[in-house]
Amino acid sequence: MTAVQRKDHLDTFAITLLVACCAFWGFQQILIKFASREIPPLWQASIRMWGATALLWLWCQYRGVPLFKRDGTLWGGLLVGLLFAGEFCFIYLGLQHTSASRLTVFLYTSPFWVALLLPRFVAAEKLRRIQWVGLCVAFGAVAVAFSEGFMHSSPVAGQWMGDAMGLAAGMLWGLTTLAIRTTKIATVSAEKSLFYQLGVTAAVTPLLSIALGETWSLNYSALAWGSIFLQTAVGAFASYLAWMWMLRHYPATQMATFTFLTPVFALVFGVVLLSEPLTLQLVLALLGVAAGIVLVSRKKG
Repeated sequence: MTAVQRKDHLDTFAITLLVACCAFWGFQQILIKFASREIPPLWQASIRMWGATALLWLWCQYRGVPLFKRDGTLWGGLLVGLLFAGEFCFIYLGLQHTSASRLTVFLYTSPFWVALLLPRFVAAEKLRRIQWVGLCVAFGAVAVAFSEGFMHSSPVAGQWMGDAMGLAAGMLWGLTTLAIRTTKIATVSAEKSLFYQLGVTAAVTPLLSIALGETWSLNYSALAWGSIFLQTAVGAFASYLAWMWMLRHYPATQMATFTFLTPVFALVFGVVLLSEPLTLQLVLALLGVAAGIVLVSRKKG
């Protein structure tokens, strides 16, 4: 098997791709929240994962990427798939109890799990002191952006439950990244790695949907189906495939810090699409995240 060539820093291509992914992920929570007005959460997740799994299989057929060849990755793949499934179950269920913005900031505690745990297994991922400073600056900036929301009680019943689910999803995302980098999954193609995650989730979510007594239907509005299409084709297929590919070629700790852009993008979309005010907190967050990314992405010198 050809060894994967890894880089020790993020180049211009990786940074551009990461920013594009984060921009969509900032919009994705809004899509999920919107569609949840009509579609039960885990049934929505099931439709999305079935569609994304089918798209990925077609892509692999076209590219000639083997998915079912025995290569000793089954158990690692199942572990990664279950962690991924747990993350998305918590996201879809959590959005029923808290706002998209609050869940997003809790979800993006994921880089801390990566930064804390991955260097214990992969020496090359160890962060230097200046990179730890950048990580803290970026996270602190995101917290500032949401400070007004934290200072006021929310009228949403059971919000603490949604917040806890956001935290759990963030932890599972971090553990998924850890499992990908420390098991044989690190040696397979990005397509096969993602296939494990989507396939297992596509199997788990409908079972949980049935267990929760959700009503299944396909009779939804064009806007709801549009949301599902974007979640499936752009989110679960294209952007996650790009993320899996980058995990095989670039430092995961540096990549993880870029995900702090996502909740900031979520706020920007709120300003642009929902006419929300451009607050001082948002401006400080944009500056802080940018500074944190510069610090974490610095080469040794």
